[in-house]
Amino acid sequence: MFRPEEILIVTGTPGSGKTTAANSIAQLSGSPKVHLHSDEFWHFIKAGSIPPWHPEAHRQNATVIDVLAGAAARYAKGGYFVLVDGIIGPWFLDAFRNTGAVLHYVILRPDLEEAIRRCRERGGDTLSDPVAISALHQQFGNLGALERHALSVAGLSADETCDAIGKAVESGRFRLR
Repeated sequence: MFRPEEILIVTGTPGSGKTTAANSIAQLSGSPKVHLHSDEFWHFIKAGSIPPWHPEAHRQNATVIDVLAGAAARYAKGGYFVLVDGIIGPWFLDAFRNTGAVLHYVILRPDLEEAIRRCRERGGDTLSDPVAISALHQQFGNLGALERHALSVAGLSADETCDAIGKAVESGRFRLR
C-alpha cells in the first residue's frame, strides 16, 4: 500500500491528527518509510526566525518548504516511502511537484471545535490560539480544484484516521498529477 519512491503529504489544520497519523503509518511493517515532521525544519532556523503564520514570513516559509521537498525527494529516490506532515497548503505544492516522485496529497479535515480542543489538550509551545487555528481551518476549507484531496476526519480515532489515509493512498484518489 505504501510504495517505495512515493511521497505522501499529510496536511490540514493544527489539531487535525496529521503528525499522529504520519508517525503511526511510518512505523507499519512493509516498505521502508521515512517520516519528515515539517515543524522540525522551521526549528533548524536558530537566528532570524519569523513565526511562520505571520505574513512577513512568506520568503522564509518558501525556503523551508523547498528544503523539505528536497529532503523528501532524496529519501524517495533512495527507496523509501516518505510521509511529510505539516501545514503544507496548496500554495506550497510546486516545490513537491518538482521532485519527480509520485506524490499523494491528503488534507485532513476535522471539525473546527475538535481541532481547537486537540490543540489545547496537547499543550506545550504548539499553536493553540483559536483565532489562528480558525484562520487555517478556513484556508483549508476553500480548496477549489483540490477539494477532492480533503478527507473528513471529524470524530475519527487515530487508528480510523490511519485506515482512511491508507485506503485513500491505495485508491490513488489523492495522487497529484
